[in-house]
Amino acid sequence: MSLSILVLIFQINYFFYFVGINLYYLFLNISALFVINKHMEEKPLFNKLKNYSGFELPVSVIVPAYNEEKTIVQTVLALLQLKYPEYEIIIVNDGSKDETLQVLIERFSLVPYPESYKRSLETQHIYNFYSSTTHPNIKVIDKENGGKSDALNAGINLSKYPLFCCIDADSILSTDSMNFVVSKFLDDPLTIACGGTIRIANGCKVVNGQVVEVALSKNILALIQTIEYLRAFLFGRLGWVPLNGLLIVSGSFSVFKKQAVIKVGGYSTGTIGEDMELIVRLHHYHRTNSIPYNIAAIPEPIAFTEAPEDLSSLRNQRIRWQRGLSESLSKNIDLLLHPKGGTVGWISFPITLFFEWFGPVIEFSGYIFFLLGYYLGIISTEALVAFLILSVGFSLFISIITIILEEISFKVYPRAMSIFYLLFAALLENLGFRQINTLWRLEGIFSWLFRTRRGWGTIRRRGV
Repeated sequence: MSLSILVLIFQINYFFYFVGINLYYLFLNISALFVINKHMEEKPLFNKLKNYSGFELPVSVIVPAYNEEKTIVQTVLALLQLKYPEYEIIIVNDGSKDETLQVLIERFSLVPYPESYKRSLETQHIYNFYSSTTHPNIKVIDKENGGKSDALNAGINLSKYPLFCCIDADSILSTDSMNFVVSKFLDDPLTIACGGTIRIANGCKVVNGQVVEVALSKNILALIQTIEYLRAFLFGRLGWVPLNGLLIVSGSFSVFKKQAVIKVGGYSTGTIGEDMELIVRLHHYHRTNSIPYNIAAIPEPIAFTEAPEDLSSLRNQRIRWQRGLSESLSKNIDLLLHPKGGTVGWISFPITLFFEWFGPVIEFSGYIFFLLGYYLGIISTEALVAFLILSVGFSLFISIITIILEEISFKVYPRAMSIFYLLFAALLENLGFRQINTLWRLEGIFSWLFRTRRGWGTIRRRGV
């Protein structure tokens, strides 16, 4: 077979890959549009009744914290302002090396207390329990470092309510966020997990633990991540909800039925992608045992999180995400095309495996192939230009659709210039950022393949 034929075959395959992945994203956008439309129709009635139903299930809010001295107080203050009838807050200090525990002790007047509880899940050693003398619903666990999964399991053990909510220590919830998420458990008793929609807090004005003014960040990296979050949370994940094929709910804000999680063994300490791995395992358990269930997501923008603003922190985050994806899929690989797998095993799992996990390999090899081929004169200028239009144009098109749908639905960013900044960020994303992110995702795959050391990773916080 001649070199020219091989080049042609590669170009054709690459063309179909890019068409396929963008048609997949387009499908998710259209599917999510129906979810959002239904939500917007039901929202007025929900807003009228949400604080008066009297049927809300009590919730244990678990906040794992590792070196979060800059953000943890704002997070707890936001939780204290939730307009929810009954909930407890459990902060798990996972062996922090900074002043996380001391900051909590001073700000919320914590005192040690003896605690007896059922140890349903194995965890690292617990040093002490604390309770607040000023806020009876605040508890703190001080434990040996075991990672985020181990911290969450410790919180589940201590929790006393049938639902638990896990949030990141750098997340800020809107006051009615819990009402929105828990409503899914009331509407559908088969719901075992529900995730919230996350937005970027960078650029927003935060006062006493609440976002009082939503704005876009002036930091280029944070601005580009705003586009990513719009696609991933507002539309990408919602698109799977009608098929009950959602493979991840955000670790930044999600609610679970406690017994369903304990039944499958809690969070896995053998992965750093604990949020996705748990969801895939819940799918696996319920599908293979023919147990009816539902895993949902909420389109309402109800939580804000601080995004990395430097390349080093962002790189650590993306490597961790891709490794977590690799571990989650590999640990549950027998769900792929399982006879009882349903839409998860036959649609969302294989699509995620090919486009989200293997995608970086195809994209990176494509960049190398086209640039090297052009340099060696194997690929014509026309083919290179077509490749750039295909890779940049399709991605930009999907981002533009996402921005438009955001503007006609929630319009979180009210300033007139916001849409132009978002469009500018969408263009920048495809002119350098996406390529660098592909390289980081490849690092995540190699990190998983060669079993390099896991960890929470270092992310610099400004304390937004």
